Amino acid sequence: MADKVEFELVSPSKLVVSKPVEMVVVPGGDGDLGVLPGHAPMIATVRPGTIAIFAGGQVSERIFVAGGFVEITPDRVAVLAELAEPVSGIDRAASEQSVKDAREDMAMARGEFDKARAEEALAVAEARLSAVAQPAYA
Repeated sequence: MADKVEFELVSPSKLVVSKPVEMVVVPGGDGDLGVLPGHAPMIATVRPGTIAIFAGGQVSERIFVAGGFVEITPDRVAVLAELAEPVSGIDRAASEQSVKDAREDMAMARGEFDKARAEEALAVAEARLSAVAQPAYA
């Protein structure tokens, strides 16, 4: 069995990461997915949260994703994300303002469609703030 798994993270605008890693933890729709070489094949949704890339037995990189899909094979992990950005580049004050704005939008939403969009925007804003305030796997 190989000691690395090939990890690819793609956003709509670019290939964000493509490299072999020891382990990657992806925020799956039903819980975090820790992927090591030899993982069972699967396809799952990705919820807003932080992808943690491991090297040397510890987190080497954290990337915020706003949702998407993940495909896992025994030797590869491919994440197709709606948005991806390094956690180190997220401005905490701007994230706090985004949460405040999203909550106001939720309060003003009328109709099921507007409420659903506002709920989704709030979930992303809160996850983005959490990525900065409480680093995953610290």
